[in-house]
Amino acid sequence: MTARLPFPLVDEISRHCLQDDTPETVHIEVHLRGPLHHEGLRTAFHQALARHPRVLVRQLPSRWWHRHYTWQLAPAPDVDPVAFPPPGPDALTLARTRALTDCPPLDAAPPVRLEVIDPPHTTDDHQPAAPTGTVLLLTLHHTALDAPAGLRILATTADLYREATQSGPTPPPPTAPPPTARAPRHQARSEVRGEGRPEAERTERSEPAERAQRVAPPAPLTPSTPLPPSALSAPFPPSPAPSPYHPGLLTRPARLAPDHTATTATPHRSTPRSPRPGNGMLLAVLPLPARPHHTHTTEHSPPSPHTVNDQLLVATHLMATHWNALHDRPAAPVIVTMPIDDRPRGPHMPIGNGTRLTPVAFPPTPTRSPFLPQAPTPTVTHLLHHTATRTRALKSATPGPQLGFPSTALTSLPLPVGARRALTRTLRSLAAPWTPTALLSNIGRVPYPLDFGDTGGRATAVWFSAPARMPRGLSITAATTRDGDRIHLALRWSRALLDDAAAAQLLALFRTSLATTASATTPPPPVGAAPRTEGGGTP
Repeated sequence: MTARLPFPLVDEISRHCLQDDTPETVHIEVHLRGPLHHEGLRTAFHQALARHPRVLVRQLPSRWWHRHYTWQLAPAPDVDPVAFPPPGPDALTLARTRALTDCPPLDAAPPVRLEVIDPPHTTDDHQPAAPTGTVLLLTLHHTALDAPAGLRILATTADLYREATQSGPTPPPPTAPPPTARAPRHQARSEVRGEGRPEAERTERSEPAERAQRVAPPAPLTPSTPLPPSALSAPFPPSPAPSPYHPGLLTRPARLAPDHTATTATPHRSTPRSPRPGNGMLLAVLPLPARPHHTHTTEHSPPSPHTVNDQLLVATHLMATHWNALHDRPAAPVIVTMPIDDRPRGPHMPIGNGTRLTPVAFPPTPTRSPFLPQAPTPTVTHLLHHTATRTRALKSATPGPQLGFPSTALTSLPLPVGARRALTRTLRSLAAPWTPTALLSNIGRVPYPLDFGDTGGRATAVWFSAPARMPRGLSITAATTRDGDRIHLALRWSRALLDDAAAAQLLALFRTSLATTASATTPPPPVGAAPRTEGGGTP
């Protein structure tokens, strides 16, 4: 008899909140140097599904009076999940659009779709140029799977494909650069809601300062022009490092200011057009930001001032703060959701939604902007120190419920699933003003070589993106290939929040903000100073 599994907590909450106009998809895009044999890849992918049978699930029909939603494990795929769209100049762009609009169904196993885009293919002006090799575009239904699970499936596919096609012995996978300091065991793996590991400090390489992004010269500021780094990191009077910030229970986080200027400017129409439903997405390649060099080490000093993940968090804070300042929004706390994943990354990695959400809060920060009064602002250096302390505490804390205690209580109520669904959607609507500002998911260095052998080669670029559902409406995801030194970043937004032109401006502001963190210098801690404790544990 086929096994049946009640929906776990994350799956049930996601199922309750599904919306027809916002498909709950996770997009993973892997670029390879060379071509792949179609039937060989199809066979390898089907074998990978068999090795990870938790992927082969379908949702059984449910009625409102049932106690749970239920997964049924299928012995084989109900539909072939591998597709080979016709090659052409728009093939990759169309596949990316399908990844945002066409969600694999939950009632047919597996809830995934793999599209293989053969050259030639091009991209539009706002996307990085595609290489001459093959692009694998994996789309997952987020109710069933997250990005780390999808990457594990692709890694198994790559291993099986290479073993079947490789001539000669299989080369060993590349080894990551040696870490500069040993991190605690519980810091080994972290990610963002189902979307990867946020800290890559065990494998990141410190980059020379000259490889940081160049700071743009000062430019006139307008509501549609992002602030240059010089405006973001202008000198301020010395101030002590900020104390750990914990917003009050009823404190409302900053909401990203909506902007549909380009789509609502309709001179030939009597009424403005409504925003399109669904998500939009932009991909970018950014230099790995420089980190401060260790000019002193003591047995009492922390292993690293901050990580690249901390820089990404601070850049997200700066981006949101200055975006709202340019749109005349008052200062408010910025809260960034950072998922953490404690699962192993080996062949026996648990498949499904395995991350827990954690908040990283930043205090209200008045900006030095012509649109706001001048006020002292903590330096970027202090923001990095505060963020590093907070993230170390979150990663070292005892893992709690994946979505917090309120969600756990909701799914534990002795009510029919239809009643829990109505209650969940109602409470979610009431809690909308307290939704975090943005989600940042940073896998860090992808823990697999994704090597497809002699023909396909190793992955040269890996992007992934997470759903951006209102009221938050924004997710930022980042990854780095195992042997690369550049960040592959995806900005995904709800079209109810931004139009395409506004999203492009927001991405430019994020570039500027990340460059600011690269140019900041962290002062050395005093000799003999013990790290501070905060929040959920010790750094």
